Amino acid sequence: MTSPGPEESIAAAQGTDELSDHPAWFPSPLQRQRDSYRRARARRSTVIAAVSTVVFVTAAVYAVTSSPGWPRVRDSFFDLEVAWVALPQVLYGLRLNFYVWLGAAVGMLVFGMLLAILRTLRGPVFWPLRAMATVYVDLFRGLPVIIVLYLVGFGVPGLRLRGVPTDTIVLGAVALTLTYSAYVAEVLRAGIESVHPSQRAAARSLGLTGAQTLRYVVLPQGVRRVVPPLLNDLVSLQKDAGLISILGIPLDALRNAQIVQAEYFDYTPYVVAGLLFVLFTVPLTRLADWAMRRSGYLPTGLKV
Repeated sequence: MTSPGPEESIAAAQGTDELSDHPAWFPSPLQRQRDSYRRARARRSTVIAAVSTVVFVTAAVYAVTSSPGWPRVRDSFFDLEVAWVALPQVLYGLRLNFYVWLGAAVGMLVFGMLLAILRTLRGPVFWPLRAMATVYVDLFRGLPVIIVLYLVGFGVPGLRLRGVPTDTIVLGAVALTLTYSAYVAEVLRAGIESVHPSQRAAARSLGLTGAQTLRYVVLPQGVRRVVPPLLNDLVSLQKDAGLISILGIPLDALRNAQIVQAEYFDYTPYVVAGLLFVLFTVPLTRLADWAMRRSGYLPTGLKV
């Protein structure tokens, strides 16, 4: 095997590509200096953020634990023994809240889409439908969720109508659907109306009917633009799913927490339920952030 000649050694030292006469690209000294400076700034920012977080958390913990009433608050809200007893029951009840949230989420998306379509119909012949959809949205956006739960959960069974479900779990999901579909309808309507009219005109010029234009052109673009706020509504719905306990449901997370609280005369079970709801909400929140970043929205709210 022969040793490489002087030209081959020089080419290898300069990073010459075997398939080309042009040397391989390497960052310039100035670019390497910039990259080194940016890495140093990133490390410095990370250290400062970590130190400031530790200092803030330490100061907050010290301020709370050094207060005169901390021992009583600790025994009433942060009793580890009561928390360990309440955890299995509250966790078991959280499954029911999840089922209610899942059913109400599907219902609010379907019904909210229907309301949004009704509100965006064009032409004087559709004015009654637009008016009814507008009245519905204004009504249920203004009513508190608790009042809707009382009206549906206790009012519907009192009517004694045949074929109407009387199960409190189903009625709780229906009440949440009625409320949140009004919010979802406005979000979807904003997405539909954000599509430029030229899109409709182009679709109609290609021979598509009004329904086909809405289905294949307008809705795909409009829904894609409002995915982040829709996910935020799902997060809010998950929290309000815990309000079904006011209907007397004995198996949900908050009702089980109330039972344990009454047994031990301690509010720690409510803290346990709150932490479980937070753990359930965090993945949805991160999913909403991911959807916003994928849509091109920066943390400042600007779009790239």
